[in-house]
Amino acid sequence: MRFKVGDKVSFLNENGGGTITALIDQRLVKIETDDGFEMPVLSSELILDHRYLQSEEQTFLPSPPPLPVAEPEPETEPELVSEINPWGNIKEEKGIYLAFEPHEPRWVLTGDMDVFLINHTSCEMLYSLFLERNGHLEGVDYGSVPPGSKTVIDTIGRDEIENWTKGYVQALLHEDRPARIYLPVHANINIRASSFLKEGSYHPNTLLQNKALIVTVSTLAALQSTTGTEQDGKNDPQLNSGKAETVREKPLIDKHRTNIGTAVVDLHIGELLDNIAGLSSHDMFNIQMAYFRKTLESAILNEYHKVTYIHGVGNGVLKNALVKEIEEYEGLENSMASISKFGVGAIDILIKPRE
Repeated sequence: MRFKVGDKVSFLNENGGGTITALIDQRLVKIETDDGFEMPVLSSELILDHRYLQSEEQTFLPSPPPLPVAEPEPETEPELVSEINPWGNIKEEKGIYLAFEPHEPRWVLTGDMDVFLINHTSCEMLYSLFLERNGHLEGVDYGSVPPGSKTVIDTIGRDEIENWTKGYVQALLHEDRPARIYLPVHANINIRASSFLKEGSYHPNTLLQNKALIVTVSTLAALQSTTGTEQDGKNDPQLNSGKAETVREKPLIDKHRTNIGTAVVDLHIGELLDNIAGLSSHDMFNIQMAYFRKTLESAILNEYHKVTYIHGVGNGVLKNALVKEIEEYEGLENSMASISKFGVGAIDILIKPRE
């Protein structure tokens, strides 16, 4: 159908014409003639009245030019760097931290998490983050974090946790007028995947607003530094040597370090092994005691002054074995750990400084 209601038409085979008032079907239309009569007519018997079209074109006013369309404002990237704690004092020790903060603070074991790199120092920090994935290292992120700030590295789902358990953080601290120059940081990331599945791994803190699983990359006190004086250069073999040296393996006790000279070691078998299938209670006890000896000796060697061992309540077998083992060492004292922090299932071991 080539016509529409309102079209002026003329009869094809006779004089006259009219205006189309209705479309009856694919072949028939109804017209009102110039004499005022309505009648059905085959559309094949009609043609458009071109005289009307010409007069319409002459009287037709051109439409105004379209209004300029405002271009949409470009989307801005969300701000990834922000101040650590603008609402209060920060209680954590000065240093560099990696943190996993669940989006839903009431349900820390479900939903997405933000991964933060936190610069709790007075220095500008340049960083590189490498993660081990499928047996290969990948450079995941790099950039800078201003003093006293944190940056969102990524937002991850629970199915991505395995990709964030092993890797390395490298960092370089800079100040325009430093009192000391800190050597570059090269820290190993080694997080048990099972830690993400325990509510107790997510702690209240003053670095972030909500509970988070926080990993200490390095405290400021633990970093090697120099004042940059000539005397420092003479006394520091690392600065004085032009040869690359093998990096000393990180002491075992440092994995459990909580502050300068202190550590907390959880001897629950679930913290020591990811899979205990097939182990007898005797096997698990031997593993716990072996780890106790290794960490205690590492603490003594590296001049820690207190290590808290969490042994649990249970039937007292492990606790009694720890107390008996301590008697084999000189310069050690033990006492019940803080009940407010650990309940009744932990013991403090105090290490006297070597003379």
